[in-house]
Amino acid sequence: MEIRALSVSEVNGYIKKALSTDPILSGVTVKGEISNCKLHSSGHLYFSLKDSSSRLRCVMFREAASSLSFMPSEGMKVLAKGGISVYERDGQYQLYVRDMSQDGLGELYEAFERLKKSLELKGYFDEANKKKLPLIPRRIGVVTSAEGAAVRDIITTINRRWGKAEILIYNSLVQGDRAPEQICRGIQYFNRTEPVDVIIIGRGGGSIEELWAFNDEGVARAIFESHIPIVSAVGHQTDFTIADFVADLRAPTPTAAGELVVPELRQVYARLTEARGRISTAVEKRIRFERLNLDRIRDSYAFRQPLDRITQLGQRADEGQERLIRAFGVYIKNRRQTLDKKAAVLEGLSPLAVLDRGYAVVRDTHTGKTVKSVAEAGKDSRLNVLLKDGNLNVRVLEVKRG
Repeated sequence: MEIRALSVSEVNGYIKKALSTDPILSGVTVKGEISNCKLHSSGHLYFSLKDSSSRLRCVMFREAASSLSFMPSEGMKVLAKGGISVYERDGQYQLYVRDMSQDGLGELYEAFERLKKSLELKGYFDEANKKKLPLIPRRIGVVTSAEGAAVRDIITTINRRWGKAEILIYNSLVQGDRAPEQICRGIQYFNRTEPVDVIIIGRGGGSIEELWAFNDEGVARAIFESHIPIVSAVGHQTDFTIADFVADLRAPTPTAAGELVVPELRQVYARLTEARGRISTAVEKRIRFERLNLDRIRDSYAFRQPLDRITQLGQRADEGQERLIRAFGVYIKNRRQTLDKKAAVLEGLSPLAVLDRGYAVVRDTHTGKTVKSVAEAGKDSRLNVLLKDGNLNVRVLEVKRG
């Protein structure tokens, strides 16, 4: 039986399927040194992992690369987790990295990720809980080492940009086992004892171990519970700590923190000047508009002849009154005619009208009942005869039946 020849695409597809379904290669952790690292404009990260005798191509897509807490660089030793598959177009297998940590710091990064996920579920990172920084703070609290370069950078920047804010320093350790407790005390000090408008916490750059105090859960809780807005300024721009995520604002460096908490005096003056000009222009424009409106009212017919409208309304009232009187007269006349017709009908039905024609009403004198038949009146009975002009009291002398 002749075996059909496979196309290149079919071969690459078959190998890709075989590698992707392999239970080991689909979820492997590779240890190596980063080489030829390139961050594409798309956000995807392309690099190789190498050791003393071999090299492995790697790609980390934007979604995964954006969650890294460090910036991969040439020569960095890392642990890369992902799956081996084939890039079918070139027929080359490569590691598709889903997560990566620096070699030797894996446990710290795992602890960092666990705490980050836990606090995220509690809402510590929610934008709805972030407090706005004051536009122009009068008092600024800084929790950091009083002897470090970070505090000098913060003070210098604030004084250079604004120079009108009072800066209070709470001296705290920023690394080591005792640092988290002192950082928490500094935050609580400014919240309870020495109120300020904004708090800066931070330090200069360092290794992950040196920055670890700002990955402490107690520090995160103190930041979250602070009634005063907090700016986190820990390390360099590429360093991220838990404090950065919880704080109301993250500054990439201590110097940047000073720039974020106060405006630049020259810019404020420029904005005030610009605002003054806009207000002046708006007021002048409004005055011109109102003056034109006033001129229009003054030149209007109603303003020049104010009584004309009143006299016209008076004339209309007189005409309306006359129409009302005429209408009421017609109404009365119609009602009177109707009443006369009904009175004539009633008059025709009145017993008195019958009496006018010569008829009489006979009643029994004793009972007062109308006598309608001779059977109701016996001989010698007394009757009352009602005529149109009076009554007759008579006695029956004789009863004759018809």
